[in-house]
Amino acid sequence: MTKLILFLTAVFITLPSVGLCEGTQQPNFVVILVDDLRWDELGCTGHSFAHTPNIDRIAREGAEFRNAFCTTPLCSPARASLLTGLYTHHHGILDNTNRSEDSHKLKTFPRLLQQSGYETGYVGKWHMGNDDSARPGFDYWVSMKGQGTSFDPMLNVNGIRSKYQGHTTDVLNEKSVEFIKQQRDTPFCLYIAHKALHPELVQYDDGSISDPGAAKFLPAKRHKELYTEDAIPWRLNVTDTLSGKPALHRKVEGLPALSRKTGTSAETVRDRLRMLAAVDDGVGLLFSALTEIRQLDNTVLVLLSDHGYWYGEHGLSVERRLAYEEGLRIPFMVRYPSQINSGSVIDEFALNVDLAPTLLEFAGTHTQQPMDGVSLVPLLKGERPKNWRTSFLVEYNTDTVFPRVYKMGYRAIRTKRWKYIHFNELDGMDELYDMKNDPFEMENVIGEPDKAEILQQLQLELKNLFQEKR
Repeated sequence: MTKLILFLTAVFITLPSVGLCEGTQQPNFVVILVDDLRWDELGCTGHSFAHTPNIDRIAREGAEFRNAFCTTPLCSPARASLLTGLYTHHHGILDNTNRSEDSHKLKTFPRLLQQSGYETGYVGKWHMGNDDSARPGFDYWVSMKGQGTSFDPMLNVNGIRSKYQGHTTDVLNEKSVEFIKQQRDTPFCLYIAHKALHPELVQYDDGSISDPGAAKFLPAKRHKELYTEDAIPWRLNVTDTLSGKPALHRKVEGLPALSRKTGTSAETVRDRLRMLAAVDDGVGLLFSALTEIRQLDNTVLVLLSDHGYWYGEHGLSVERRLAYEEGLRIPFMVRYPSQINSGSVIDEFALNVDLAPTLLEFAGTHTQQPMDGVSLVPLLKGERPKNWRTSFLVEYNTDTVFPRVYKMGYRAIRTKRWKYIHFNELDGMDELYDMKNDPFEMENVIGEPDKAEILQQLQLELKNLFQEKR
């Protein structure tokens, strides 16, 4: 009997780690960031015709945050917030100008994971400057200069620049799978930042871009005929007259006044969803690759976006810097079967700055690095903390890329009931919305006498949020 026990013990010790029960090991991470994806453009979030079965699977087998928001609705600042867990005014990536040098200094969560033994990979658009060189904290690096192109991308792959054939989304999907299938004996973290759903435009060395109104969404050729007959589910506020929005009523030289005509066309919306189809194909490939290496259920799989986009709400199209819901709300879903019940729906506020502390807690990586975000792990495990946030800060620093939003830098606060927007440089143009009775933000009630007390409370809370120490 003693010899049998010794024999069985020896066999157990020599078993490969992949043979152990999934969920008992330190988890892997795969984060899928979709550029400009609205919260309502997915099948699982209620879109009337978008076909996204693989993305929907993440929500179906995991958790979906129904009230997830970005804290700065602009690409570069939002991406820095995702990686660092910090608000824009703390991490210093203030706008979309060339922040290459500053972005090399960011203390990102993959950098912290790498220091604790993870193998880390980055695939896709960095978009904090035009520099495509590897940032600290990544063992595997695939990126492009600036916005890149939708077809035949020029990629920096681990220091070697080469041109690849095909739709950029497909190429990035292939590189992501390549990283996942590498032989390793450590946990891994893969961060995939798609170019989709961004339109094709030219970005110059100084960070400026070509006329954004002329940019086109370019789907993969196999998807260019999708949704041809489907009617777009326009939201009610595409009919907004902008009464009570003096900031949007300002005359801008060379641009027409905002109206239904200046909004996003139906064909543009279809092209966005056609681009999304290749992203969904890639999620399917990730599921297959993780299954093949027997790490699917030992991987925290996350999908979210940097910010939203306009379908013509309030007459807007490409100026996604503003603090209305369509620009702020993002999809956010997480799959990790050992700790998240399938089909979980979470209504508490979740923010982009929460991603970093959440993944670090799942990894068991302790850090003294201050963050503005908080871990979502308790919510994902089904707990409902009594002291969970009931409001959050939104901020935007003005730049000169889009003339219509020039000098429209702002700070805003969103609560469950109210949204208050304070424009930093526009006197007398602030906005206040009752999100319960006016979810489409069509009636600015800031001048109503009976709202004076709530306005004062919101102004104080906004000040405190901005000044809050990490």
